[in-house]
Amino acid sequence: MDNAQSPKLIIPALGGFYRWVEPYCYPLARFTTGAILIPNGWPKLMAGVGPVATTMAKQGMEPAGLMAVCVIVIEVLGGACVAVGFLTRFWAAAIAIEMAVLTFIVQWNNGYSRVEQFLLWGVLAFVIALRGSGRCSVDRAIGWEL
Repeated sequence: MDNAQSPKLIIPALGGFYRWVEPYCYPLARFTTGAILIPNGWPKLMAGVGPVATTMAKQGMEPAGLMAVCVIVIEVLGGACVAVGFLTRFWAAAIAIEMAVLTFIVQWNNGYSRVEQFLLWGVLAFVIALRGSGRCSVDRAIGWEL
Protein backbone atom coordinates (compact mmCIF):
# COMPACT_ATOMS: atom_id res chain seq x y z
CA MET A 1 0.00 0.00 0.00
CA ASP A 2 1.50 3.35 -0.94
CA ASN A 3 1.71 6.32 1.41
CA ALA A 4 -1.19 8.14 -0.32
CA GLN A 5 -3.56 5.32 0.74
CA SER A 6 -2.11 4.69 4.22
CA PRO A 7 -3.76 6.34 7.18
CA LYS A 8 -1.72 9.09 8.81
CA LEU A 9 0.08 7.87 11.92
CA ILE A 10 -0.81 9.63 15.14
CA ILE A 11 2.80 9.14 16.22
CA PRO A 12 4.80 9.42 12.95
CA ALA A 13 8.03 8.35 14.65
CA LEU A 14 6.59 4.81 14.92
CA GLY A 15 6.46 4.47 11.12
CA GLY A 16 9.99 3.07 10.89
CA PHE A 17 9.29 0.52 13.59
CA TYR A 18 6.07 -0.59 11.89
CA ARG A 19 7.87 -1.01 8.56
CA TRP A 20 10.62 -2.98 10.29
CA VAL A 21 8.27 -5.45 12.07
CA GLU A 22 5.66 -5.83 9.31
CA PRO A 23 7.45 -8.67 7.46
CA TYR A 24 7.49 -10.72 10.67
CA CYS A 25 3.84 -10.29 11.70
CA TYR A 26 2.47 -13.13 9.56
CA PRO A 27 5.25 -15.59 10.52
CA LEU A 28 4.55 -14.77 14.17
CA ALA A 29 0.83 -15.42 13.71
CA ARG A 30 1.56 -18.69 11.86
CA PHE A 31 4.04 -19.82 14.51
CA THR A 32 1.71 -18.97 17.37
CA THR A 33 -1.29 -20.69 15.78
CA GLY A 34 0.66 -23.93 15.39
CA ALA A 35 2.67 -23.80 18.61
CA ILE A 36 -0.30 -23.13 20.87
CA LEU A 37 -2.06 -26.21 19.49
CA ILE A 38 0.74 -28.59 20.55
CA PRO A 39 -0.01 -28.43 24.33
CA ASN A 40 -3.60 -29.48 23.55
CA GLY A 41 -2.45 -32.55 21.67
CA TRP A 42 0.49 -33.51 23.89
CA PRO A 43 -1.59 -34.94 26.79
CA LYS A 44 -3.60 -36.95 24.26
CA LEU A 45 -0.36 -38.32 22.80
CA MET A 46 0.95 -39.22 26.26
CA ALA A 47 -2.36 -40.87 27.27
CA GLY A 48 -2.50 -42.88 24.06
CA VAL A 49 -5.20 -43.50 21.51
CA GLY A 50 -7.43 -45.54 23.86
CA PRO A 51 -8.64 -42.80 26.20
CA VAL A 52 -9.05 -40.31 23.36
CA ALA A 53 -11.03 -42.85 21.33
CA THR A 54 -13.22 -43.66 24.34
CA THR A 55 -14.07 -39.98 24.80
CA MET A 56 -14.84 -39.61 21.10
CA ALA A 57 -17.04 -42.71 21.10
CA LYS A 58 -19.02 -41.30 24.06
CA GLN A 59 -19.62 -38.18 21.97
CA GLY A 60 -20.94 -40.37 19.14
CA MET A 61 -17.95 -39.89 16.86
CA GLU A 62 -17.10 -43.00 14.89
CA PRO A 63 -14.77 -44.56 13.88
CA ALA A 64 -13.42 -43.30 17.20
CA GLY A 65 -10.03 -45.03 17.02
CA LEU A 66 -9.15 -43.63 13.61
CA MET A 67 -10.45 -40.20 14.55
CA ALA A 68 -8.41 -40.24 17.78
CA VAL A 69 -5.23 -40.97 15.82
CA CYS A 70 -6.05 -38.16 13.38
CA VAL A 71 -6.68 -35.67 16.20
CA ILE A 72 -3.45 -36.55 18.00
CA VAL A 73 -1.38 -36.34 14.82
CA ILE A 74 -3.01 -33.10 13.68
CA GLU A 75 -2.60 -31.37 17.04
CA VAL A 76 0.99 -32.46 17.76
CA LEU A 77 2.67 -33.00 14.40
CA GLY A 78 0.42 -30.63 12.46
CA GLY A 79 0.77 -27.91 15.08
CA ALA A 80 4.56 -28.24 15.00
CA CYS A 81 4.62 -28.21 11.19
CA VAL A 82 2.46 -25.07 10.99
CA ALA A 83 4.64 -23.41 13.64
CA VAL A 84 7.85 -23.96 11.63
CA GLY A 85 6.13 -23.61 8.26
CA PHE A 86 6.60 -27.14 6.87
CA LEU A 87 3.88 -28.54 4.59
CA THR A 88 2.01 -25.55 5.93
CA ARG A 89 -1.05 -25.53 3.69
CA PHE A 90 -1.74 -29.24 4.23
CA TRP A 91 -1.46 -29.12 8.03
CA ALA A 92 -3.28 -25.81 8.35
CA ALA A 93 -6.17 -27.20 6.29
CA ALA A 94 -6.25 -30.32 8.50
CA ILE A 95 -6.34 -28.11 11.61
CA ALA A 96 -9.11 -25.97 10.11
CA ILE A 97 -11.19 -29.08 9.38
CA GLU A 98 -10.65 -30.46 12.88
CA MET A 99 -11.61 -27.13 14.41
CA ALA A 100 -14.73 -26.91 12.24
CA VAL A 101 -15.81 -30.34 13.51
CA LEU A 102 -15.11 -29.32 17.10
CA THR A 103 -16.96 -26.02 16.63
CA PHE A 104 -20.07 -27.10 14.78
CA ILE A 105 -20.51 -30.75 15.76
CA VAL A 106 -18.93 -31.29 19.18
CA GLN A 107 -19.23 -27.95 21.00
CA TRP A 108 -22.01 -26.03 19.23
CA ASN A 109 -24.71 -26.87 21.79
CA ASN A 110 -22.44 -26.00 24.74
CA GLY A 111 -22.60 -22.23 24.20
CA TYR A 112 -20.36 -19.59 22.75
CA SER A 113 -17.73 -19.75 25.49
CA ARG A 114 -16.96 -23.36 24.47
CA VAL A 115 -17.10 -22.61 20.74
CA GLU A 116 -15.02 -19.44 20.51
CA GLN A 117 -11.56 -20.97 20.97
CA PHE A 118 -12.16 -23.64 18.33
CA LEU A 119 -13.73 -21.12 15.97
CA LEU A 120 -10.78 -18.74 16.34
CA TRP A 121 -8.23 -21.52 15.82
CA GLY A 122 -10.17 -22.77 12.81
CA VAL A 123 -10.37 -19.36 11.15
CA LEU A 124 -6.66 -18.72 11.75
CA ALA A 125 -5.77 -22.14 10.35
CA PHE A 126 -8.02 -21.53 7.33
CA VAL A 127 -6.28 -18.21 6.63
CA ILE A 128 -2.88 -19.90 6.94
CA ALA A 129 -3.99 -22.68 4.59
CA LEU A 130 -4.98 -20.05 2.02
CA ARG A 131 -1.89 -17.86 2.49
CA GLY A 132 0.73 -20.58 2.86
CA SER A 133 3.92 -20.58 4.84
CA GLY A 134 5.30 -17.16 3.97
CA ARG A 135 8.74 -15.99 5.03
CA CYS A 136 10.67 -17.48 7.95
CA SER A 137 9.47 -21.00 7.11
CA VAL A 138 10.90 -24.39 6.24
CA ASP A 139 8.81 -24.37 3.04
CA ARG A 140 10.51 -21.16 1.93
CA ALA A 141 13.96 -22.48 2.92
CA ILE A 142 13.56 -25.67 0.86
CA GLY A 143 11.94 -23.79 -2.00
CA TRP A 144 8.60 -25.57 -2.40
CA GLU A 145 5.10 -25.44 -1.04
CA LEU A 146 1.85 -27.34 -1.51
